Amino acid sequence: MKYLQLVPLLVFPGIAAAQTQPTVGEGQRIARQWCANCHMVSLDMPPPDNDSAPSFPAIAAMSTTTETGLRVFLQTPHSNMPNYQHSRGETDAVVAYLLSLR
Repeated sequence: MKYLQLVPLLVFPGIAAAQTQPTVGEGQRIARQWCANCHMVSLDMPPPDNDSAPSFPAIAAMSTTTETGLRVFLQTPHSNMPNYQHSRGETDAVVAYLLSLR
């Protein structure tokens, strides 16, 4: 019986990859929930009261913004940012969302 459960993954290997890929929509949802207090996370929303943090579109537009750099930044505590403990999947989704803004 267990072998039958593996057949779709062997025949359609993209199914497993698609189920684990971060989604841009999930990243936007997380950003709106956790980051929008300080960052403007999309152009369709007003800037936060304290606009000293760069907007997500501005971060995405920086030539130095890379997938690896974003991951390291989001997993490193910073004195001027709350120390949110996101799962790897949540971090992947936020990175995917940020990079989609290019």
